[in-house]
Amino acid sequence: MAATPSPSDAPLSGRHRVAVIGGGSAGISVAARLRRAGVSDITLVEPSDTHWYQPLWTLVGGGQAPLHTSRRPEGAVIPDGVRWVRRRALAVDPDARTVTLSGGAELTYEHLVMAPGLQLDWDGVPGLAEAVGHGGVSSNYAPEYAPRTWDLIRRTRSGTAVFTHPATPLKCGGAPQKIAYLAADHWRKQKVLDRMRIILVLPDPVMFKVPAWSQVLEKVAARYGIEVRLRSEVTAVDGEAREVTITDHATGAKETIGYDLLHAVPPQSAPDWVKSGPLADPASPQGFVAADKHTLRHPHHGDVFAIGDVANLPTSKTGAAVRKQAPVVAANLLDVMSGRAPSRRYDGYTSCPLVTARDRMLLAEFDYDLKPAPSFPLIDTFKERRDMWVFKRYILPPVYWRGMLTGRL
Repeated sequence: MAATPSPSDAPLSGRHRVAVIGGGSAGISVAARLRRAGVSDITLVEPSDTHWYQPLWTLVGGGQAPLHTSRRPEGAVIPDGVRWVRRRALAVDPDARTVTLSGGAELTYEHLVMAPGLQLDWDGVPGLAEAVGHGGVSSNYAPEYAPRTWDLIRRTRSGTAVFTHPATPLKCGGAPQKIAYLAADHWRKQKVLDRMRIILVLPDPVMFKVPAWSQVLEKVAARYGIEVRLRSEVTAVDGEAREVTITDHATGAKETIGYDLLHAVPPQSAPDWVKSGPLADPASPQGFVAADKHTLRHPHHGDVFAIGDVANLPTSKTGAAVRKQAPVVAANLLDVMSGRAPSRRYDGYTSCPLVTARDRMLLAEFDYDLKPAPSFPLIDTFKERRDMWVFKRYILPPVYWRGMLTGRL
């Protein structure tokens, strides 16, 4: 599915039937489904010329996949017939139905799909922005750092390794602990695990929201000798001294710990222009877009839908969630365009492939009510399984590129 990107200085006159803000998995998936349904005059706003399959970055950081396999040219994934505007969105006026773009351009729409993703707030932890990418600090949440994570894990043979998780909602809530298990399993196989002190800092009172999987993860952490700090957060990083401050939110106590390796996950939020705009949910401290949790329609602007990480929904922000949200948004948008009420409902399904070793994985699937929602009912996904690891490493990427992004799955 190829597209010729429109020049950034091309005129944007006239009213566009559908504008999609964001060319990640959410925006592309919805655009593809709308095109398959025969919708014309779709304009997609995305400044980047690279499309990333981000779920693979954990395996990149764990030394199990090369970075280049997670990357495609953006133009290669944009559906035929969709106009690509390579500019940044700066503001939305839902009353005037306009989107202000970088370079001073303005796009007028009839219907809007908000899918800009979220932003990594490296400055949200004092010292983190200066430390990441230097010394012993890395993060799988950015492609420029994920390969460095594996370099650090390979070189580290003793000392203290700290793995962090912010208190904000974030992309793939299990990723901060998955890399801890991959690192620990590598050190185990290198017979140096007994020389390592591994600290996993989690903000929640449990390791995972769904009790059945949380109990399994507790055993995984114990197997590796990982110190799990619940209700805690890294609140400062001193890159020069190689120290972090860990705050226990239950007691308010602060502890400074030296590290040899730090895998840091930054706080995350909606892009600044979304946070300060009229579509943001006042109930969201991170400025995520307001959306009905079942129809994904904005509660005050019926021509606006939100999907993916930017939507303020009470479920985990994952690619699997987007896969279930995309057909709902596309169908409901078609309903609204035809003058009907939205007919499709999203039940909060999300999935977290929890890699627990270099060849084992748990597949956690659940809905808004935290009830297990297995896609493979005959397989026990509460056990660490090699076939599930193979599924993540070798099956899911082509499913993403060839199925999800093309609107087929």
